[in-house]
Amino acid sequence: MPARKIFVTTALPYANGNFHIGHIMEYIQADIWVRFQRMQGAEVNFVGADDTHGAPIMIAAEKAGKTPQQFVADIAAGRKPYLEGFHIRFDNWHSTDAPENHALARQIYRDLQAAGLIETRTIEQFFDPEKNMFLPDRFIKGECPRCHARDQYGDNCENCGAVYAPTDLIEPYSALSGAKPVLKSSDHFFFQLSDPRCVAFLQEWTQDGRLQPEVANKVKEWFSVRTNPDGSTSEGLGDWDISRDAPYFGIEIPDAPGKYFYVWLDAPVGYLASLKNLLEKRGQSYDDYVADPQLEQYHFIGKDIVTFHTLFWPAMLKFSGRKTPDAVFVHGFLTVNNGEKMSKSRGTGLDPLKYLGLGMNAEWLRYYLAAKLNGRNEDIDFNAEDFMARVNSDLIGKFVNIASRAAGFLTKRFGGRLGTPDADGAALLEALRAQAGAIAEAYERRDTARAVRETMLLADRVNGYVDARKPWELAKQEGQEAALQAACTTCIEAFRLLTLYLKPVLPALASQVEAFLNVQPLTFADAPALLGEGHAIGAYQHLMQRVDIKQLEALFEVPAAAAAPAAPAVNAAAAPAAGAGAGAATEPPGGEDIAPTITIDDFAKIDLRIALIVNCEPVEGSTKLLRLTLDVGEGRHRNVFSGIASAYRPEELVGKLTVMVANLAPRKMKFGVSEGMVLAASHGNEKAHPGIHVLNPWPGATPGMRVR
Repeated sequence: MPARKIFVTTALPYANGNFHIGHIMEYIQADIWVRFQRMQGAEVNFVGADDTHGAPIMIAAEKAGKTPQQFVADIAAGRKPYLEGFHIRFDNWHSTDAPENHALARQIYRDLQAAGLIETRTIEQFFDPEKNMFLPDRFIKGECPRCHARDQYGDNCENCGAVYAPTDLIEPYSALSGAKPVLKSSDHFFFQLSDPRCVAFLQEWTQDGRLQPEVANKVKEWFSVRTNPDGSTSEGLGDWDISRDAPYFGIEIPDAPGKYFYVWLDAPVGYLASLKNLLEKRGQSYDDYVADPQLEQYHFIGKDIVTFHTLFWPAMLKFSGRKTPDAVFVHGFLTVNNGEKMSKSRGTGLDPLKYLGLGMNAEWLRYYLAAKLNGRNEDIDFNAEDFMARVNSDLIGKFVNIASRAAGFLTKRFGGRLGTPDADGAALLEALRAQAGAIAEAYERRDTARAVRETMLLADRVNGYVDARKPWELAKQEGQEAALQAACTTCIEAFRLLTLYLKPVLPALASQVEAFLNVQPLTFADAPALLGEGHAIGAYQHLMQRVDIKQLEALFEVPAAAAAPAAPAVNAAAAPAAGAGAGAATEPPGGEDIAPTITIDDFAKIDLRIALIVNCEPVEGSTKLLRLTLDVGEGRHRNVFSGIASAYRPEELVGKLTVMVANLAPRKMKFGVSEGMVLAASHGNEKAHPGIHVLNPWPGATPGMRVR
């Protein structure tokens, strides 16, 4: 049977910043799957690239005083430590600004044009009068017309997943200048996704098993009748605006000076461009490779970009005469410590380079993520205590220690040579070999959680065998040489099988084990065999250290810039009382001297936000504190303790607006964690001038607005 030919990609990271932990999670998931396929004998090409085009890159480069090309090149130069550090082995890493992508994107466009699916229309588009430019969708924000979530982008809502035109937004504003955009006419090119050919194809393609059931069900909704913001209804898919006006960093549309492809048209073409670049470097024919009917094509992506990969991308490929993906694998987001969003300023960020810089083993994280990912579109959580327990107790305590419990006896007493397992050992090894198919099937479905779980259950059985045989006691007894060698042989044979099963997750450790066992690189074809009597192993060296709690504490340590000590209230300087005499000036305003002068940059570090007091209640065990539940427009509530109980009854504050420091480091208190600080005014001499006055914005302010 010929080997499978597989083409695999991950979503292309936007080249405006370093990799974050979400990127690393996706790359690890894909890398595990690719390594498993190679262990099965498949021929895999695994490629990635930087997504380099669009107005955000152009604007960021301008601010940095660089050309867009130099800006993205500098970002690309920083990718290597992340990929190598976490053992993520792409066959090629390229750029969407490369010649291959320019050529392929233009050809796909021409093919879609020839298919009668490109239409030119004059549209009204938002224009920033202050920046003097048409605004890209992602630089227009406003209220979602469907779910009414605030601060959503101009092309789709991150809250409900709705796709719409920027003009559908309620109360739009420019994300560049804050100005209210105006409408101006411009000729744009549209990919007619509403064409019956596209609709029929996509309805079948999205529902034929290429997507996870939960993703397919979500996509199915997009073909239904929908209500537009003006109250009218539309049926099915809308057409896709694929052009942008100059100035724009991107690929110019053929025969349309001053018009550029919208970044989301050329970005996925970057998958093919990176593949083409790889094959041509090898001297292979790209055209022949992609024309092979046996070629399988898979994409790993996050749930935030499902629209582009399950509607636009397959339709672009289909109607330009190209192969469509065999599947799109969607994963959820990574949260930290019981569902909290990542935030460096609150000490809940997980910086990949910081992780490596602290000396933390990359394969700890690979193992932990693998133990969480199950192949479904579900969020997973990084919990520090769970992480340490899984690594120390399972990975090291159950798995790695099997080798350490047996190897020394074989080396010292038997010259490192294996014997023959006893009857119970043979039965145990047969049980381990019998699970190869089930574990392989779990990897194939990307259910690494099951693969890891099943392997650890097998490790439990091996450790049970060790505990029953007690080789450390056999070694002390005369006449038990054969029993000792048989028990230790069973352990080493079992350890090889367990290593094989975990190799996609732990490639570096597996390489160490292969060297220690004196075996060729392990594949799933090796599962039925044993090393056999007389096989000589090498000297055992410790394979992996345990997680140190100090490393985890340092990993989540709040950055120094955000770690200022919290206080129950901020004193605001008050103006002198009306009619105050000259003598009053001898006392500092508000009873305190004005603080030392700061710059506007210093002030900008403090993120003051309008907050709605959703709930307020006394704190049991404290006469000074009130517990405030605040809405700062984040889609979640914050818990803040404030020392204002002497001035306010809880019911007086509920429903009121106030101002809070939103980027203050969380403070762990006796009564819980305080996630910010409300602002209040008080006199420096509290005994002479008692009273605390919580700041209350004027009507019209809404939660989330920044105080500038």
